[in-house]
Amino acid sequence: MAVRENAPHLTPLPFGAQSDYGQRMIRLSGLKLPLDHPAEAMPPAICARLGLQPEELRGHSLVRRGNDARRRSAIQLVYTLDVDVADEAAVLARFAHDHDVRPTPDTSYDFVTHAPDGWQGKRPIVIGAGPCGLFAGLLLAQMGFRPIIVDLGKVVRERTKDTWGLWRRGELNPDSNVQFGEGGAGTFSDGKLYCRVKDPRFLGRKVLAEFVAAGAPDDILWEAHPHIGTFRLVTMVESMRRQIEALGGEYRWQTRVDDLVLERRSDGSQQLRGIVIQDGSVIESDHVVLAVGHSARPTFTMLHGRGVHIEPKPFSIGVRIEHPQSWVDKARYGQCAGHPDLGPAAYSLSHHCANGRTVYSFCMCPGGRVVAATSEEGRVVTNGMSQYSRAEFNANSGLVVGIDPARDYPDGPLAGIDFQRHWESQAYVAGGSTYWAPGQTVGDFLAGRPSTSLGSVTPSYKPGVTPTDLSQCLPDFVVEAFREALPIFGRQLAQYDHPDAVMTGVETRTSSPIRITRDKDFQSLSVAGLYPAGEGAGYAGGILSAAIDGIKVAEAVAKAIVTA
Repeated sequence: MAVRENAPHLTPLPFGAQSDYGQRMIRLSGLKLPLDHPAEAMPPAICARLGLQPEELRGHSLVRRGNDARRRSAIQLVYTLDVDVADEAAVLARFAHDHDVRPTPDTSYDFVTHAPDGWQGKRPIVIGAGPCGLFAGLLLAQMGFRPIIVDLGKVVRERTKDTWGLWRRGELNPDSNVQFGEGGAGTFSDGKLYCRVKDPRFLGRKVLAEFVAAGAPDDILWEAHPHIGTFRLVTMVESMRRQIEALGGEYRWQTRVDDLVLERRSDGSQQLRGIVIQDGSVIESDHVVLAVGHSARPTFTMLHGRGVHIEPKPFSIGVRIEHPQSWVDKARYGQCAGHPDLGPAAYSLSHHCANGRTVYSFCMCPGGRVVAATSEEGRVVTNGMSQYSRAEFNANSGLVVGIDPARDYPDGPLAGIDFQRHWESQAYVAGGSTYWAPGQTVGDFLAGRPSTSLGSVTPSYKPGVTPTDLSQCLPDFVVEAFREALPIFGRQLAQYDHPDAVMTGVETRTSSPIRITRDKDFQSLSVAGLYPAGEGAGYAGGILSAAIDGIKVAEAVAKAIVTA
């Protein structure tokens, strides 16, 4: 695997690999070196940390690299390494109580089962071609089950043209946009590939390995906060589609699922037997993965009407806030801003307000842009995206407030969708009813006056931004919380509350407002054979966690098929 030129000249080995001597290696975490250390500084640092003589160190490979920027005047690079030593047992015994020194874990992926030779059973269906559906389909194909993947949208390049139609001309295609189509909402994002889910089986490594095989840069295997960016994601999902098709999988684009075919069993429970698509025809299957994403509102309504158990789930609402990336770099890295081993700086902020609400940054996009992300006519929704280079002038992130069903939308399992729609419609009107977004400078927002013009920060949202008063398209408690939190964030990150920083509304699709409940076998609590999965079902939040959930659900489907 190649390492970028600005990496410290370490060659990563396959995860879980053995050394040239056939033994497992030692995983060394938390090794810190100065930002500009030479490559030859690494072996002495390893020897000093592990108490080795130089001849006892046989080799080392890179697993992860991050940075510690808490002291801007002395930023350090933080490494996790796999180390090959002459006497592994002695080193491990010496550091038996040190969690940063342990045997290298085996992170290889083992398939839970495979289709029997000549298998000709009913093919599983995957609804949705976002990260969750993509990996569910890929795993089922790799196990020999020839899945049928249906999606409301189009293949990624046609979908990209439709998306640009909204951004450039204000023309929305409700079935092909940022939310719907090949690659899902994650295609038009920063392409972040990290999450906080517990992953004892290292399924995330399987995801990253498949991405690299599909054309992602190798550095996603070792950067602490890896990302891909939109353009690279486009070519990657095309490559993975070709692999699925080569393994017998089948795609059906521009296919809307209008109903479920259900069979009432003798015990009164329901068994799924297929799906009904928009032309009235039925695709038969006893195993359907529901990976529709968090914006599939008509599908949620259909499922609720058919008795599929759904419950409301917390999500967040707010705006996108933009600052020049140079401001963020200087605030985070000081005189080291712009260093090639640091890249564009990111941030994470949170504040618990006096009104009981929490304001926090969400989906921060260094060197990116704010994009139009609605999927419904007469509504405005914002999101953030960036390319792999993260070379755009502005940084942006969601500035959002957590909300709760019992407190904010208590009127049934789908009430959160109505809540989202209300504020999206308000934003459409505030922006001028043309898909322009309402915007306001931080200075005007804090002063409680509408913006009539913008300052030194140029907003990146297309088709355009209308200066106005954001309080007309946000709940009062969000406005109150923002006005408390912004000055506090300004003390934590210099110039965050600069009067010319721009806020663009509204950000409502932070996560699914519902959860489609499932049992330990990943099936719906109320319909056997239906496997709710990913972000839309309420079990993920981002590309990596959605892909991991897709793998888990595909494994459950495969085991159910072979044991039926």
